[in-house]
Amino acid sequence: MTARGFSRIAVAAAVATLMTIVPPAHAQTPDVSEFKLKNGLQVVVITDRRAPVVTHMIYYKVGSADELPGKSGVAHFLEHMMFKGTEKNPAGRFSKMLSTIGGKENAFVTTDYTGYFQRVPRRYLRDVMAFEADRMTGLKFSDAHVRAERDVVIEEYNTRVANSPTARLGQQIAAALYLNHPYGRPVIGWRDEIERLNREDALDFYRRFYDPRNAVVVVAGDVGADEVKVLAEETYGAIPQRAGIETRRRPQEPKPVAMRRVTMDDANVAQPSVHRGYLVPSYATAEQGEAEALDVLGHVLGAGANSRLYRRLVMEKQLATIAGAAYRGSALDATRFSIYAVPRPDIALSAVEDEIDNAIAAIIADGVTAAELERAKTRLIADAIYAQDNQATMARWFGAALSTGSTVRDVLAWPERVKAVTAAEVQAAARTWLDRRRSVTGYLVKSLPAKEEKRS
Repeated sequence: MTARGFSRIAVAAAVATLMTIVPPAHAQTPDVSEFKLKNGLQVVVITDRRAPVVTHMIYYKVGSADELPGKSGVAHFLEHMMFKGTEKNPAGRFSKMLSTIGGKENAFVTTDYTGYFQRVPRRYLRDVMAFEADRMTGLKFSDAHVRAERDVVIEEYNTRVANSPTARLGQQIAAALYLNHPYGRPVIGWRDEIERLNREDALDFYRRFYDPRNAVVVVAGDVGADEVKVLAEETYGAIPQRAGIETRRRPQEPKPVAMRRVTMDDANVAQPSVHRGYLVPSYATAEQGEAEALDVLGHVLGAGANSRLYRRLVMEKQLATIAGAAYRGSALDATRFSIYAVPRPDIALSAVEDEIDNAIAAIIADGVTAAELERAKTRLIADAIYAQDNQATMARWFGAALSTGSTVRDVLAWPERVKAVTAAEVQAAARTWLDRRRSVTGYLVKSLPAKEEKRS
């Protein structure tokens, strides 16, 4: 059970968090079907007959950005409480069954959606569907459960945030980037608000958003659409709609007019680093072609050893040990384009930042080469093709896309839209969106021991 953050050094964490969810490629179009039950539940089936297993995921269209002011962390807290069981399935019963059959389960929360998933032998698909249907409306837990699980969440906060300078810097960057939108608060919540969460907070959030009309079920694996439809109607189809379902209404960001800076100093910093986030459109908010161009720009600028940033900062200038960029396109509202670099010892963060600016300025002035453009597009599509070997990844692509305003058709058409991106569009994306007035730059530095501070 996880909560997502911003930063990335120890580097996989942040880029994994910020990477765009890349849909499968048209050249290897998966066998995808969709239908909707009478109670409003949307179901997507991705048939993959290579192994007798299935991945079942249910996405609720609600995340941390939908929390009420003062209740940060309740979406993540409720995700924990969802494992406390129901009258029909007391706590631990379902997990024990999964363990017995060799199945897996977990859950996750993001700013925009919450997901629960299981991977099981195909003959147990009905069991997992019945269980998720049961806890969509039948969740039961006591104040004692709340107190115990709240302690678990606080310990998770201590481990992932309080003891991680990079994660804490990431929280501060997000808070500075989003002046008005709730994306500025952490998914896991602010600690003082987590400590005050109670049973009614969790149940109120549950009643507001956990409803078949607000959910997407994705089943990937050794099963066909007709079979899934029968099972879905038997299990999820019996769930009545609630009297009303909460509509997501979020305050939006004003036009950025000034660049911002954040510095985090901590004695536990192993290596200083520089991070920058730009406020940019997501696939849900962008004009036609803009998000695809940002995807390609992210690869040209910062994906791998052939990227502009890596070549310039690491190989040519030898100022950094690592550098990169990532665009997170799968968001319901305005999202982030992120850049990071770790300088070599004795190299000033300002020197690294200057070279980041120079690399961006070069793309704005001169554009990208034909070779860079082709390499980026080829890599995006090739990665998607290879990823089709993982049915859980396939389920996540569709679940995340449908939870943030896209359709199955949008997902399947994505490769052709990426192929159509031109060098001029990539250059225009850099010029329009990588404007420093739209950014927050964060420095992570090692603080001096108290004795050294006194001597200075």
